[in-house]
Amino acid sequence: MIEDDLRAAFARREALTPPTGPVRAAIDRAVVRRRRRRLRLRLAGTALAVVAAALAGFTAIAPRPPETANLLATPSPAPTGALNVLLLGSDAAGPDGSRRADSILLVHLPADRSRLYLVSLPRDLVVSTAGRGSEKLNVSLAAGRDLTAGYQATRQVVAQLTGVRIDAGAVFTYRATRELTDAVGGVPMCLPGPIRSYHTRRTYPAGCQRLDGAAAVDVLRQRYNMADGALDRDRNAARYAAGLLHRMREQEVLTNPLLLSRLITKVGSGVVTDTGEPSLPALLAAAGTAATVEPVAVGLPVRHGSAKELPYGFRLDPALAPGFLDALRTDRLGEWTAAHPKQVTALR
Repeated sequence: MIEDDLRAAFARREALTPPTGPVRAAIDRAVVRRRRRRLRLRLAGTALAVVAAALAGFTAIAPRPPETANLLATPSPAPTGALNVLLLGSDAAGPDGSRRADSILLVHLPADRSRLYLVSLPRDLVVSTAGRGSEKLNVSLAAGRDLTAGYQATRQVVAQLTGVRIDAGAVFTYRATRELTDAVGGVPMCLPGPIRSYHTRRTYPAGCQRLDGAAAVDVLRQRYNMADGALDRDRNAARYAAGLLHRMREQEVLTNPLLLSRLITKVGSGVVTDTGEPSLPALLAAAGTAATVEPVAVGLPVRHGSAKELPYGFRLDPALAPGFLDALRTDRLGEWTAAHPKQVTALR
């Protein structure tokens, strides 16, 4: 009797129970939306990091972890005016654990977004620093207690030196350059002359060639067997950056989910950037537009210091540097490089 009563009660309530099919379908749709949103966040953050790596040829390790979800969840208007991104290539840590900047690149995006200007700042340029007097520019990275503080110290010095606002930046190392290069199937570089590696004794012929990851890292490290030493290394970093940008455009990396997935696997977890005030999508859009045209690479005009000038290193060229810095501040690098073609690094 009790069983019959229970069956009757359940039968009366069954009609009030909502069907499970639509509920389950709604749950599945919500899960898919969340997964797609997480993937979009990862892809957007990695795309910016890959663009940054393309500009300098290194893999980022600091200055501060990006809170990608927060940055992307709050859209910011597209930045207007010229933008300047500071990219630091860090060498190996010294005995005390500190690092110095091996390469220093200021990427200038003009207000018209016509192209990128890759401005190399010599690491041995003697600069004035607050509280430390005169020292080489690359020492600033080691001035802080860690890479974050070192980046901020270098950013301040570069801003004071150039007179421009630094809108974003990153610190990079050679650690994952090999993997990034191999992930895109090698990077084309056009060398003006042969290079014999001081480290591996391998010889790279003059002319255009596609380098795999190991070869690219080897070339980027060279300065001892180069006619202009560290200045030639800076020029080769610009050539690598141009080649990587070309390879990314060729493969449509930023719109290729499969290749982006590979790059995420290779460098995603170790890539962090300092985006400053602009959001990640805004910076990516600005850099992506300018990157559709081959960049112009130019070095800050410097001269070799004399043995009497301590510390020994490069000084600003009194004839060319003032005009160059004025063109950088007033967003006229296109005019300046056109008027001084010998100062432009040949990329092809």
